[in-house]
Amino acid sequence: MNFQGRSYECMSDCSDMHSYMSRCHSCRVESGCFMVYDRPNYMGNQYLMRRGEYADYMSMMGWNDCIRSCRMIPMYRGSYRMRIYERENFGGQMYEMMDDCDSIMDRYHMSNCMSCHVMDGHWLMYEQPHYRGRMMYLRPGEYRNFMNMGMSGMRFMSMRRIMDSWY
Repeated sequence: MNFQGRSYECMSDCSDMHSYMSRCHSCRVESGCFMVYDRPNYMGNQYLMRRGEYADYMSMMGWNDCIRSCRMIPMYRGSYRMRIYERENFGGQMYEMMDDCDSIMDRYHMSNCMSCHVMDGHWLMYEQPHYRGRMMYLRPGEYRNFMNMGMSGMRFMSMRRIMDSWY
């Protein structure tokens, strides 16, 4: 907390910070964007950190624990495309998105998003409309079941692109 004690400089993904330090309670992002997680191997609660200082992010996010892993979000300037599905394993209603969506209920009359396929770009999914609540970082790939990713009980109701203007 407040940048005291041991430090570790991270310039790429780190699946388990415990091998470098026992606890991480504060961080400074000098360049780029990082997703930080409260469990090893990019699991658990997630939070996007942009350039800046986070002296006591635990109280800011309401976390009970410290940063356990982090993933660097690469700068991306191409097109964005993602298919969202109502049910796991790409079942139910499907919609293709190329821009931000502040409410899948308002736009698509969809009450839940349980799987998706990110074709292009890097995205953030939020559990509440209007980009609020807990979030999950998605890079290109297939996500067949969000519950298998440690996100049980979470519904995703809005999503936005991680744009180069965020860096």
